[in-house]
Parts: sequence; structure tokens; C-alpha cells
Amino acid sequence: MRKLVFLFVLFATFGLAARAADVTFKASAPEAVVMGETFRLSYTVNAEGKDIRVPEIPDFEVLIGPSTSTNMSTQIINGKMTTETSLTFTYILQPKKEGTFNIAPATIKVKGANYTSNALVIKVLPPDKAEEATKGGSTGTGISKDDAFLTIDVSKRNVYEQEGILVTFKLYVRKDIGGIDQPKFPEFTGFLAQEVELPQNKQLVMENYKGKNYGTAIIKQTVLYPQRSGKITIPSGKLDIVLRVPGPARQRSSVFDDFFGSSSYIDVKKELTTPPVTIDVKPLPSGKPASFSGAVGNFTMTSSISSNNVKTDDAVTVKVKISGNGNIKLVKNPEVAFPNDFDVYDPKVEVDIKTTAAGTSGTKTIEYMAIPRYAGDFEIPAIAFSYFDTKTGSYKTITSEPYKLHVEQGKGGGTSSPVVSNFSNKESVKYLGKDIRYLKVNGIHFVPNNELFFGSFMYYMCYLIPAILFIVFFFIYRKQVKENSNLALVRTKKANKMAVRRLKNAGKLMKENKWEVGEDDEELFDEVLRALWGYLSDKLSIPQANLTKDNVETELAKYGVDDALIKEFMDILNTCEFARYAPAQASDAMDKLYEQTVDAIGKMENTIKK
Repeated sequence: MRKLVFLFVLFATFGLAARAADVTFKASAPEAVVMGETFRLSYTVNAEGKDIRVPEIPDFEVLIGPSTSTNMSTQIINGKMTTETSLTFTYILQPKKEGTFNIAPATIKVKGANYTSNALVIKVLPPDKAEEATKGGSTGTGISKDDAFLTIDVSKRNVYEQEGILVTFKLYVRKDIGGIDQPKFPEFTGFLAQEVELPQNKQLVMENYKGKNYGTAIIKQTVLYPQRSGKITIPSGKLDIVLRVPGPARQRSSVFDDFFGSSSYIDVKKELTTPPVTIDVKPLPSGKPASFSGAVGNFTMTSSISSNNVKTDDAVTVKVKISGNGNIKLVKNPEVAFPNDFDVYDPKVEVDIKTTAAGTSGTKTIEYMAIPRYAGDFEIPAIAFSYFDTKTGSYKTITSEPYKLHVEQGKGGGTSSPVVSNFSNKESVKYLGKDIRYLKVNGIHFVPNNELFFGSFMYYMCYLIPAILFIVFFFIYRKQVKENSNLALVRTKKANKMAVRRLKNAGKLMKENKWEVGEDDEELFDEVLRALWGYLSDKLSIPQANLTKDNVETELAKYGVDDALIKEFMDILNTCEFARYAPAQASDAMDKLYEQTVDAIGKMENTIKK
């Protein structure tokens, strides 16, 4: 009995330790806010915590807080029930002045242990300057050239050949975004391009540009290495974007129109372009060292040898490691001069690089292998590596120490010849004592003539079965090609899949944020609206910009959709549009709306089958 009690306590202790290790305490706030506006500062812990200690925030005025909300979720997986608790402390702040300010980490106590949140950096932007009435070039759609534009930023316009340049395409927008098409970027002819990895889900960050506040996002970043001298032009980049703007006023249909407004919203497509940029590329200066092979940047080099004492049947490996920032992908292998009495093999090269906004950095490792044929004392001369330093504008050479090598006679004798398989190290090298092996003549078995495979039933089946399979797969392939050529049919078939993908984001937000009342309501409704309009556009083969509630009802009726289902779709659309401007919705109402949307799309798939 004591053993059982001990095991129970032991497992409980391990369980608590495992749960404690999963405790997270996170602070969240916008990266940038506008002076005079309020924003939300939240601290969330995924456990039951208490005694939260928030640092002093002298640069911001605390208007409300802390308000506390608790969310619990229960899941049953394979008969096992798990409950997750999330506790959020929310403060409403207002900045006191412009600038960039730090908010120190907060602490909280969970089951006797203290946990610390992350620190935050918040940039307070100045308010928009008063706009001139005629400035901006406003069109009949209500969109001016200053409401959305795409910029190209080049880190340097006067560089040396092979010197890295960071090119950034950045979006600036002051309107609601209805959608973004695939960007069309130039080919960067004349450059070696290294892409900077960016987050898949881009979020707009507030930024003050020429006296106005914009939502900004980096669309593309690339590090370019010019491959020739002279003037090289980067062509224009293009981006098609859909902006949501207020439409013409509608006739008043309810008492709520006076409160929420009677204007509808329309989607307007706008093409954004960047101007071409010319880069002046200078040739590398004269006086190149003999060991220079095109490396430009800032590098270091180290080298090592596997052993200074070997035998004639042993392999010698010299490892050279080049690290730094620059065109490391194009760096040629330094020359290692082995003695003449060595059998030298092709080097093994490994490259580990990473491209960021700071450039391309990493390591290139080269392994040189040789096998001495005769005994004696030899010397491998010093290894030299030269590069052009762009910071100093001069060539620099790194030299290793020469290697002394003592070779003793191996077991194979002085006239032996080594045989090498795929070289990586000494163990992959085998030695054969004789050039030719004797043929084995014992135990030879001859097959009778009547047992030959040629001309047998299995012989012909080996030809027939592949032929039948080829014909079957050929017709299947032709059918798929024919279907895929019909773009409208492809969009219609994939409408449900695309809608589910779009709804996943709303479901993810609902799961992560637990949908506190009053928090991120608008974002949920926007996601649901985007999923519905996208589904209807794909299913009915009508561009989103041309979709309205009226023609949606008409088109759905043409496909034989019953009035009840049409009304259900219209109710969901009206609920989302109403809730975007209404006070915060309850959590259960949001869950119900999400379930109604998924159910309505499922019913539509059973009704309209293409």
C-alpha cells in the first residue's frame, strides 16, 4: 500500500512539474499607436495566476484597468478530458507624448512559482497633419493616390561589384483592405538574388509617413549581388490591391440606419507600382592578390589537418572553414598545394548560409583529401584566402600556418595503389593489396536450357502489365488536364476548400483569444465576411468587386437554392456588417455565428454541385 501511495505522489509531482513547464505569461500591445488615441495592453497567462505585478508606465496614462477575464475550454480526446484555463489582465492606456518607449516585464505567481512576461516596445506616432482640400488627387471612387501606394527602398545605389544591396518593397495604406493579388516583382537581371524570409501572415504596422499615419507591411525583401560593373536598372514592381471604401448612400430602411449610417461599402481594385531604380556598380579596384577569387564582404578563415603523422595507405584531410557576411555563396575554394607524391581528390564542400535584412551570412566548409604514395617528410604550404573589404575599400588576405607531415611506410608496400570510395573521412578509404583479384571458379551452377526466363509466360506479362497501366494513367491524366483548363470549373470545385481555409483564421483567432467580450470583435466579423464573399465569388464565378446582396440573391435563385438557405446567407452577411459597428458581442453569439457560417456553406455545397 505504501508503494502505491508513493507512486501516486511521484506521478502527481511529475504531472505538476510538466504542467508548470507549460505555463506561459505573455504581454501584448500594438507596435505603434497614434498620439491621443487609446490602446489595449494585455497580460495573459494560461493558468490560474494571482498577485500580478505590473511595472510603472510613466509615459502612458492608465485610463482603465486592470480588468480581469477568465476563459476555460474543455476537450475530450480518446476518452480523456482536459481543461485549459486562460487568465487575462487588460489595461486601457493613452500616450502622454510622442516617441519610442519601453514597457518592462510584469510578474505573476502561479502555484507558488513566479513567472515573468516579455518586455514591449511601443512607438507613439504624431497625429495626421491637416490635409489640403485639393491634395491627393482623389478619384470618383473616393480613393486618392496617397491612400495606398507601394515603395521600393534600396540600401545603396552606388556599390562595388559583388557588394550586397538590400531591396525592400513596402506597402502603405490608409483604407480597409479587401484583398491583395499575387505581387509581380522584377527578375533582377544582372544580379544574384537571395530572398529574405518573411512571415507568411503579414500584419499592418502603423507608421507616420510625410505627416500621415499609414498601415504598413513589407511585401518583399531581397539581397542583390551585382554580377557586372556599370549601370544596372531594377524594373518596376506591381501589386494589385482591393480597397474597401464607402459607397453611395442607401435609402433608409430601419431606425438603426440613423445610428450606424446608411452608406454601404464597395470594393475598388487599384494597381500599385514602383518606379524603376538604377544602381551604379563600380568595378573592383586593381591590385588583386593572387589568392583573390571574387569574395566581397567581411570574412574569416580557419584551417585544420586530420593528422601530422600518417602512413602511405592513410588519407590526409585538410579542412578549411570560411565564415562571414557577403557573397559567401559565390566564394571559390582556396587552393591547397599538396606535394607531388600525393593522390589528390575532389574536395567535399558544405555551405550553411542565412539571408536576413543585414545581408547573407554563414559558413562554407571545404574538406580536401589526399593520400601519400611514398614515405618521407613533406610540407603542405600555407593556405591563402583573399577578399575585398567593402568597408575599407581594400583587399585583405588571410593566411594559415603551413603543415608539416611525416609519412611512414604502410603495410601495402611502396608500390601499392589506393582505391577511394566517396570521400568524407579516413574511414571511407579502402586499400587493395593487389590490382586484380582471382576469379572464383568453385561451385559453379549452370541453368538448363528449358529453365530460361526468355519466352516464358512471366516474360510476356512483364511487358503487358506496364503497357496496360500506362494506357490507364494516360487517360486519367488527359481528363485532369481537360478539367484544369476550365478555370471557372476549377474555382467552383475549390470554392468550399477555399472557404474552409479562410474560416480557419477566424477559428484560430477564436481559439487563441478565447474571444473576450469587446476584444477583436471586428477582426472576427471581417474574417467571416471575407470567407463568405470569397466563397460566393468562387461558386458563382463572379468577381468579388461585382458582388452585391441583390445579385447574390438572384444568382443563388438561378441555381435552385431554396429561399430559406438564401435568407440564412443574407442574415449572416447582415449580422457581420451590423456587428462591425455595433457594441461588443457576447462570446456565445460569436460562437453561434461561426457555427452558422460553417453550416450554411455545407448546405450550399449539397445544393450547388459542379
